[in-house]
Order: sequence, then structure tokens, then C-alpha cells
Amino acid sequence: MTTGCLTILIALIIVLGVPVSWLWYRHWHDGHVNSERRDRAFASIREQARATADETARALGTSGATGTDALIGVIWRHTEAPVITYEASRREFTATAARSARYDHAVVFPGGGPVEVTLCFVVTYTHRTGQAWTSRVSERDDEVCRPGTDIGGLVRLAQTRISGMYAQDLTRAGVQKALDPTGRHTYEVKSVVREGDSTTVSVVVSSSGAAVGQCYRFTRPVPGGAGRGPATAVPTSAC
Repeated sequence: MTTGCLTILIALIIVLGVPVSWLWYRHWHDGHVNSERRDRAFASIREQARATADETARALGTSGATGTDALIGVIWRHTEAPVITYEASRREFTATAARSARYDHAVVFPGGGPVEVTLCFVVTYTHRTGQAWTSRVSERDDEVCRPGTDIGGLVRLAQTRISGMYAQDLTRAGVQKALDPTGRHTYEVKSVVREGDSTTVSVVVSSSGAAVGQCYRFTRPVPGGAGRGPATAVPTSAC
């Protein structure tokens, strides 16, 4: 090999080696940064879940509420967990919900940006006679929270549809048709009751495949005439 060829070969190695080395370093560096950001996001979710559970337990103790549905309402206001159940034999309320956080995903080439990570939590609130409310947070597989996520989306959809209904259509049959026009059986309207200037609709909202069902009470003001009004929603122990 001549000196000229050797010089050209060395130059090519340097020219090609520098960007390859840089790409390798960036890949390693970005992977390390993303791992740290992801870990911080997960830690933030766990910390928030524990803080919310503690705050909710304190609220249960200071609310003065005694009825099952009233206590579920306190839990709902603080956690917005789509599925809240009550076990009378243990005097325990269980709230199941997924919590999410985002972090910026670093990449060498375009295509990075915010990435969402999610964790599933089951929180148990217990009240023993003569003792303060306590909370216990358990982290579960994503599958445990998936039915609740479905129900949460269905509840928001039901709020929108009930809010948009005319007053004269707020009957059991009318609400059932509005919520489930194709007969998917994700909603089962149990009752529609008008008291004063508001209408209360009790509905069993079921996840895909009816794996989990949660009763919700939708309350909507009834303005004069055939007007519409915004509906609120809260889970209840039974319909």
C-alpha cells in the first residue's frame, strides 16, 4: 500500500469514525437521560398517589359524613377515582385509579417530545371504631385499572350527552336512548327522578365486556322551558 493510499484510508477512518462515535455517544447519553427522567416521573406519580391518599383520609375524618354514599362522595372529590367500592364487613372503601405523568423524551433525530407514563393504584380507606381514618396504597398491574379507565371515559361521555338533552327528554327511556343508542349495554339507566329544579339520573356504567360496573348519579339542573344544563357526576354504592 502506497503512502498516499494509506493517508487516504486513515482520513476516511477519521471522517467516518467521528460521526459514528458521536452518534454512539448521543445514543448512550440520551438513553441515560431518558432513564433518569422516566424514573423521576414514576417517583412523582407514586409520591402524588401517597399524598392524595393521606389528604383523602384526613378529609374523611373531618367531613362529618356518615352515610356510605356521602363518604364515597368525599373520596371522589379528592381522588376522582372512577371506581370506588365499599366492603361493609371490613368497613373499607377501595378506590381504583390510574395516575399519569409526562417527561420529555430526548432523541438524536426528530421524533422526541413528551412521553406519558402511567401507574395503577388501589387505595383502601379504613375506619375502625375510636380510630382515625387510615389509607393503604397498593401498586398494581395496568390490567387492574383498565376497566376503571374505560368507565371514566364513559362517565365523561354520559355527562356530555345528559347535559345536551332537552328537559322533556329526561326520562328513563330517553336517557337510555341518548347514552346507548346502539345497544352496547355499557350504560343501564336505573332511574330518573326530578326534584325541584334538578333531575337525578342513576346509571350503572360498565367497562368493556362488562368486567366491572360502577353506579353513578348524574345531577342536572332543569332550567325553565325545554332548556339544557350542565350535568355533574359522582359514583355511588348502588343504584
